[in-house]
Amino acid sequence: MTRMTQKTDKPPGRVKILVVEDDGAILFALQKNLQFEGYEVILASDGETGLRRALEDRPQLIVLDIMLPRMSGFEVCEAIRKQEIDIPVIFLSAKAQEMDRIAGLNLGADDYITKPFSIRELLARVKTVLRRSQGETQETLRFGDVEVNFTAQTLEVRGQGVSLTPKEFELLRLLVRSEGKVLPRDSILNRVWGYGYDGTARTIDNFINRLRQKIEDDVDAPRHILTVRGVGYRFQG
Repeated sequence: MTRMTQKTDKPPGRVKILVVEDDGAILFALQKNLQFEGYEVILASDGETGLRRALEDRPQLIVLDIMLPRMSGFEVCEAIRKQEIDIPVIFLSAKAQEMDRIAGLNLGADDYITKPFSIRELLARVKTVLRRSQGETQETLRFGDVEVNFTAQTLEVRGQGVSLTPKEFELLRLLVRSEGKVLPRDSILNRVWGYGYDGTARTIDNFINRLRQKIEDDVDAPRHILTVRGVGYRFQG
């Protein structure tokens, strides 16, 4: 996928990261290493404090443990998403089961790291998630024969203007921002339509099919919006 605005490899500057973790040793290690990388770090050691800091400080990223006192990481993430706040979230957990990872992704998490983990791996994941989320600020993107401007809400395919509804733009934005990541249907429904929407997985399938008809050369063999059988969809630029 080609970004049409100029890209630089400048350091992250004062990107604000909230770390919510009740293990003091892990909290200290994350704080020091993230600060060394140039990030501004906010700390919380329980779920309620973490939620309050997320709402008051509005960080660019949250590193969120799941097993927390007073309020679990899942509950914190759900409370943030219910307020339609799209701060990227990386879950930390000792739970390595597939069902736990899927539960985290369904709540709108951007990544899921199991303990024990290496600091180098976490820092790499942080940079990847920030790069994906900050990519939204770059207005015009090109992938294959498609050029899309999310700010102006314009789409061209092979140089021809194509009309998308506002909801189709929201869905495409989520897919593009999550490039390479599998998005479960429930997660897509919650993040595009909201937690109060009474829809089904069929809603997502219908919208995906409409998007494919507009941007794919071959709807039956798509290049960009790929089906992950039994789970959801993945975007490939």
